[in-house]
Amino acid sequence: MPIYQEIPDISQLQEIARQVRLDILEMLFKSGSGHTGGSLSATDILVALFFAQMRFNPRDPCWPGRDRFVLSKGHAAPALYAVLSRLGYFPRKELLTLRQFGSSLQGHPDSSCTPGVEVSTGSLGQGLSIANGMALAARLNGSGARVYALLGDGEVQEGQIWEAAMSAAHYKLDNLVAVLDRNRLQIDGRTADVMGLEPLAQKWEAFGWHTQEVDGHSFPELLAALKATDGVAGRPHMIVAHTVKGKGVSIFENQAKYHGVTPTKEEYEQALKELA
Repeated sequence: MPIYQEIPDISQLQEIARQVRLDILEMLFKSGSGHTGGSLSATDILVALFFAQMRFNPRDPCWPGRDRFVLSKGHAAPALYAVLSRLGYFPRKELLTLRQFGSSLQGHPDSSCTPGVEVSTGSLGQGLSIANGMALAARLNGSGARVYALLGDGEVQEGQIWEAAMSAAHYKLDNLVAVLDRNRLQIDGRTADVMGLEPLAQKWEAFGWHTQEVDGHSFPELLAALKATDGVAGRPHMIVAHTVKGKGVSIFENQAKYHGVTPTKEEYEQALKELA
């Protein structure tokens, strides 16, 4: 039987997110390589999706009726791995093998070796196109499955994203839900300085998407937005989730330099105290 994860209690979701952040930091500190800021900003979004929205079964990862998830911003893999581990896709001890030779947990998601990973991602801009194809396939198969994709805001500066946006609207993919981790920072600095995106929500709306804006660290807002996607037919869905890069640890918050930098010993110890 499929498992439908549904934990509506906000305090439970907040506690899961806290534990996921601790797992992320432990993984990154031990590996000495990976992406801190974007993993922490995406944590609450992933917890809301996997623990309160999506249908799946860790005991049967290939169950045909499962919802699909595409981590288009593949560098946030530590957050996805921490969530999958807590759901039982693989033992928690494997988290500490992140980026090690022979590990099933690569620096970016690899569907060929990691249970629960649907798509190998990492080359930014491609995930939404893949999600389009999965959503079309689900509709043709009549499976009733939904496809969820998590995008980065630096990523949506790429042209392929907007081609995929047009395609999804053209085919009326109402079983596709994209969430944008809008933390306003990318590896080179502020998105506004690198390539301005505003008015972002209005652009998605103009491309034919049912668009909502939420606080990406508020579980009530995230869950309400996800629920609202059930009531809109004939349009793909975009949730612009306003987040803080490095959320949860003061020294990492809103700091572009922690995009692809892992914590030092001192920073890790401070983070543990703040998340205790």
